[in-house]
Amino acid sequence: MHSPDLLAPFLNWWVTSKSSMSFGERQQELVILRIGCLYASDYVWKHHVLVAKEFGASDEEIEAVRMGRFEAFNGLERALLTLTEAMVEERTVSAELWSEYGSQLSAQQVVDLIGLVSQYVLFALTNNVLQVPIKTSMPHVPGLTQP
Repeated sequence: MHSPDLLAPFLNWWVTSKSSMSFGERQQELVILRIGCLYASDYVWKHHVLVAKEFGASDEEIEAVRMGRFEAFNGLERALLTLTEAMVEERTVSAELWSEYGSQLSAQQVVDLIGLVSQYVLFALTNNVLQVPIKTSMPHVPGLTQP
């Protein structure tokens, strides 16, 4: 941490907020994986594939996230993934997407999703820019460019 005064409070908020989100760990991990894809961050992807599996995501679901095929997911998960993609790609959510998916999330879930997306956009971008190496001790997990 080259900037502890900046990052220490952020990391504390990050850990605290993830444990009190209004949607489950599985849903959080699916969102994190999609952000890893959208930012082409093998670091985020490889570290969270294993976590997503711990929380019940199948290989087929993980591949669907990688490919951006959200029809494989239920209402809430599809909404979270679709809205995440819009936030990252469009930097907003259109009226059409709110009309289609907004009713599937509570107000707290919307705010929590914005927070989660923001956290992992920062994390993915930081790892990409600083070219943080992936730990060699980590079990082999295919990267984003490998099918």
